[in-house]
Amino acid sequence: MKDALLTDDAVRAAAHALRGQRGDEVDEAIARATWSVLTEPGDGVAGALIRELGAVEALRFAMDGGAEAGMAVSGTVRARNALAEGRKRWMPRADPRAVTEALRGASQVGARLLVPGDADWPAGVDDLGEHAPHALWVRGATPLLTADPRVSIVGARASTGYGDHVAAEIAGDLAAGGAVIVSGGAYGIDGAAHRAALGVDGRTLALLAGGVDRAYPTGHHQLLARIATQGAVVSELPCGAAPTKWRFLARNRLIAALGQATVVIEAGWRSGSLNTAGHAAALGRPLGAVPGPVTSAASAGCHRLLREYDARCVTSAAEVREMWMPGAGSTSSPPATDPDLIRLLDALSSRVGNEVSELARRSGLAPQRIQALLGLLELEGAVTHAVNGWRRTVSP
Repeated sequence: MKDALLTDDAVRAAAHALRGQRGDEVDEAIARATWSVLTEPGDGVAGALIRELGAVEALRFAMDGGAEAGMAVSGTVRARNALAEGRKRWMPRADPRAVTEALRGASQVGARLLVPGDADWPAGVDDLGEHAPHALWVRGATPLLTADPRVSIVGARASTGYGDHVAAEIAGDLAAGGAVIVSGGAYGIDGAAHRAALGVDGRTLALLAGGVDRAYPTGHHQLLARIATQGAVVSELPCGAAPTKWRFLARNRLIAALGQATVVIEAGWRSGSLNTAGHAAALGRPLGAVPGPVTSAASAGCHRLLREYDARCVTSAAEVREMWMPGAGSTSSPPATDPDLIRLLDALSSRVGNEVSELARRSGLAPQRIQALLGLLELEGAVTHAVNGWRRTVSP
C-alpha cells in the first residue's frame, strides 16, 4: 500500500500528462496531488509530517501502518495518537483511482497543478505553516498568484446596494491601477469585486471551496468562466471535490494569505468575512474595513473590526493603497523601501499605542531591529511614543 499511490501506472501517466515531468519531479507532484485528495484543507497533522519528511516520504510513512521505527524521525510532528487519528482520516481516501481522476479532471478543464518550488507558487501561503496547502489547482493565469500587489476584498453575500457600490468603486479603481483583486467568487461583495476588476480589464483571482471544475455558486457559472479566462480560479481541493461549510471556512485562510492586504466591505456581526479578517490579522497582513451606516446590520461586523481588532478605516482605493504602501499620500511617513520598515509600519497603529514586544509579535522582527527602526521613524516624525507605547502619527 505504501508505494501504490506513487507507482500506479495510471497515476503516473496522468501526472506526466498534466505536468510534463518524470522521475523525482513527478513523484513530488503525485505526492502533493495525493495529499490534496487524502486530507481536508488545513490538516495540520499532514502539514507537519510533510514539513518534516517531505511530501514523498511523508506519504510513504503515512501509508505504512507498521512504520513504528519511523516515528522516532518525527519528534516535532505530533503525538503518536494524533498521527494515528490522521491515518484513520486519510486511509479511506487512499485510492489511486481517486488521484488519477483528480489529475485527469484537471487536464480536461485546462487546470494546472502548482506545488511549492514552482515559479508561480505564491510564497504568501507558506506563512500558514503546517496549515498551508499541499498543492494548488489553478485554471487560468498562474503568474497572477505572485503578481504585485494583491488585495483581498471580501464581504457579505447578502450585500446591500451601498456595499455593492463601494466594492465596485474600490475594486475597479485598484484593478485599473494594476492591483490583483482576490476574493471568493461568492454572491454579494465577492461578485461585485470580481466584476468590477473584469470591467476595467483588470486582474482577479477567485478562491473556491470546491474543485476548480465545479462552478459554485451555480449562478456565478459565467462569472467564474470569465475569471478563468481573464484571471485565475484557484483551489487547494482537487477537481471533483464539492464545497462544504468547513471548506468555505478553510478557504478563507487562503484568501487572507494570498492578499498583501485584506479589506472587508460589509459584514454582519457573525459574518464569515470576519473569519477571513481574523486570518489576515493572525498572518500580520494589513486589515481594513469600510464603515457603513450605524443602523445597518450589514455593516455591524465592519464596525466590530474597527473597534475591537484595530482594522484601518478605509473609504477609497487610495486609502487601501496606503495599507501596503505606507505613507502614500501622507507627509508624515517616510518612503518605505526597506522590507523591515514596511513590516514595522504595517504593525503600528495610528490609534492605539503598542510596546516594542507587541510590535515584535506583530511584525516578526527582532526587538533590537524594531528599536533601531523606531528611532529613524521618530526622527522623520512618522511615529510618536506615548505612555501606552508607540503609534504612527496622523498627517493633518
